Amino acid sequence: TDADKKGGHLAKDAATGGLLLRESAQCPEADEKAFQDVTKYKYFNTNNLWVDLVALKSIFEKNGGSIPLPVMKNAKTVDPRDKASQPVLQLETAMGAAISCFEGATAIVIPRERFAPVKTTNDLFALRSDAYTLTKDFRITLASERNGVPPDVKLDGMYKFTDAMEKLIPNGPPSLIGCKKIVVEGEMTFAKGVVVKGTVTFKNSGASKEVPAGEYEDKTVEL
Repeated sequence: TDADKKGGHLAKDAATGGLLLRESAQCPEADEKAFQDVTKYKYFNTNNLWVDLVALKSIFEKNGGSIPLPVMKNAKTVDPRDKASQPVLQLETAMGAAISCFEGATAIVIPRERFAPVKTTNDLFALRSDAYTLTKDFRITLASERNGVPPDVKLDGMYKFTDAMEKLIPNGPPSLIGCKKIVVEGEMTFAKGVVVKGTVTFKNSGASKEVPAGEYEDKTVEL
């Protein structure tokens, strides 16, 4: 879905025919559009790994006690809240990338509604809404009305951190069970009882304003 564009997705290694994991940090900027083509790359890593311990021991023995995972480079700042602070490079590895280290490794396909990742406040905003439900055995799944597709949430950059997002929804998130995409641009708060359907953009260019209770469907709302 559009919510999965940043990956990482599974692909086939042209040289070996085996599976490998591709993360957005490994993608050249010029190839970003192709990387985010969810019609081409349909399978995404859910970070659930089942490992044969005998095979794992063999890989450790061959590689001096480690797994030869590809190193990814991420541009960051020392203070993530201050883009003007000292630029740094964060070097990291993705455990899911180990799939390329095991000959014959394969993937198990699960329904999208079973996967509820929270990597950003966009994800958290959706997760807290009625688009998701908590099952009796305490699993978080998409509501059946979503047909396996989560709402696409695009919050303004000012809501990148959880404390800022909390101020956006002091009364809880709007209803998103019928929402295809919601975009929030500018400073605002959501009143209790806001229902979003279809594709809706909320815009505010001045001081913070409240989005009044009510139903909003397929429109741009200027506050």
